Amino acid sequence: MSVHTIPLITPFIRGPRFPYRKSKSPFFPGVEEGAGAAGAGSPAVSGDQTQDVVNRLSAAGLSMCVSALGSPARSSPVSAGSEHGERFSRKVFVGGLPPDIDEDEITSSFRRFGPLVVDWPHKAESKSYFPPKGYAFLLFQDESSVAALMEACITDEDKLYLCVSSPTIRDKPVQIRPWRLADADFVLDASMPLDPRKTVFVGGVPRPLKAVELAMIMDRLYGGVCYAGIDTDPELKYPKGAGRVAFSNQQSYIAAISARFVQLQHGDIDKRVEVKPYVLDDQMCDECAGARCGSKFAPFFCANVTCLQYYCEHCWATIHSRPGREFHKPLVKEGADRPRAVPFRWC
Repeated sequence: MSVHTIPLITPFIRGPRFPYRKSKSPFFPGVEEGAGAAGAGSPAVSGDQTQDVVNRLSAAGLSMCVSALGSPARSSPVSAGSEHGERFSRKVFVGGLPPDIDEDEITSSFRRFGPLVVDWPHKAESKSYFPPKGYAFLLFQDESSVAALMEACITDEDKLYLCVSSPTIRDKPVQIRPWRLADADFVLDASMPLDPRKTVFVGGVPRPLKAVELAMIMDRLYGGVCYAGIDTDPELKYPKGAGRVAFSNQQSYIAAISARFVQLQHGDIDKRVEVKPYVLDDQMCDECAGARCGSKFAPFFCANVTCLQYYCEHCWATIHSRPGREFHKPLVKEGADRPRAVPFRWC
């Protein structure tokens, strides 16, 4: 399965319409939800990929004429969009770093664009001064710094590169991967209402993957996709490694959750990710409508296709004591919008 290049059209998005009252929207969580941690971890650019870039840039006469402190040999088509009001996360991925470059040297290479902090996964725990996998994240204080960085980059095959030097390597092209905020949401079918109960959670989404690409992959597999979103952290608006897909019909929704896993391909990334029902945390019990639980929200959701309902503890025990349902496992809402299965203890 391959991901085709799809022109991104950002439509005017009206507020989602929901058939269930008091439901928090799984769509546009950066606006409505304040929880979540910044995502960490992305595949590094391999040495072979970097050498290939060096070869292509050398052939174009660009590799040595641009250094970390120099001017771009040609402008970036991506950065040109910033002049038209496009917004970017203040967190930027940098891949293919020299193996002997440390935190201070990375900071020095990018400080000219504005105040920043250099980070990488498990940095605090490892207490290392060197990015362990050849990539790091630049956390800029100001969004304008990201635009300045992009303007300084070289563009090769729609990717951005900047030359960085270390104590032993001079002018090594490293990949700069900014995240455009508009790529976090994509409406495929604006004529359909967005239904939280026909929405799936997709875990382990590769961080470069855009909402439009996720929408097209899921629509190709199951059909009926009307919306896809990439979950981002509330502070930096950077992908957390998960997404949501809303379907326009029950058949496509059931097909997606029944598959349980889906293969996502993006460039050099080929990853098997998990698909689960998107679990809401403010639904009334579908059996008793709150009559048997003091009108409290239902804590359990049954993802089995014979149920697909929210239950209070009393109704869960009653319904799932019936033959054929005693082995169903409840899902509950978990941090960072991730549903998880929990063991249920019978009273």
